[in-house]
Amino acid sequence: MAEHRQLQQAALLDAARVLLAEGGREALNFGALAARAGLARSSVYEYFRSKSELVEALCAVDLPLWAAEIEAGMAACDGAVERIEAYVRGQVALATDPVHRALVAVAEFELDDAARARIRAAHTGLTAMVVRTLEELGHARPAVAAALLQGVVEAAVRQIDRARETADASEIADASVRFALDGLRTGSADGTGTDASGAGGTAQAGTGCGSGSGGS
Repeated sequence: MAEHRQLQQAALLDAARVLLAEGGREALNFGALAARAGLARSSVYEYFRSKSELVEALCAVDLPLWAAEIEAGMAACDGAVERIEAYVRGQVALATDPVHRALVAVAEFELDDAARARIRAAHTGLTAMVVRTLEELGHARPAVAAALLQGVVEAAVRQIDRARETADASEIADASVRFALDGLRTGSADGTGTDASGAGGTAQAGTGCGSGSGGS
C-alpha cells in the first residue's frame, strides 16, 4: 500500500513537471494534473491537500537534484576561479530550463515563508561550497561575497527570463561570469586589487572547466 502511494505520488509529480514545461506556472492546477495523470480530480487531494503542498513537494525533490548538478560541476574543476565560473554558468543554465523556470515562478506565488525556509535549509551544501571557494580566493568575508555573487546570478536569470532566446542566454552567461569574477577581486593596500585568480587585471570568462558548456 505504501509503495503504491509513493509510485502514484511520483507519477503526479512527473505529470506536474510536464504541465510546467508545456504551459508554465499557469498550467499547473489540480484539474489539469488529474487529467494528465489519468485520475479523478478528487483523487489528487488524497496525495496533496493543496497546490502549495504540491509545489513544495516538487521543490523538495527537484531543487536538491539541480543543486547537486551544480556541485558536481564545481567539484570537477581544479581551481577556485573555475569553480566560481561553473557555479555561475550552472545556475544561469537552469534559467533556460522550462521546468525550473516555471517551478521557481509558481513557488513565489504558492509557498509561504516557512516553506521557503525549509527549502533553503536543504541547500546548505552548495552555499558552503561557494563560501569555501571564496575563502580560497582570499576573501575576508566570504559569506558576504557569496551573497553578492548570488545577486549577480539572480540578475542574470531575470535578464534571461526577459530575453527568452538561447543566443541571448549565452551572452548573458558570459557577461555574468566576467562581472562575477571581476567583482570578486580582492582589494590590495595600494588599491590596485587582484582578480579572482590572484593576478592583476581583468578576469576572462570562458577559460574555466565550465566554459563552452553553458551549464553544469
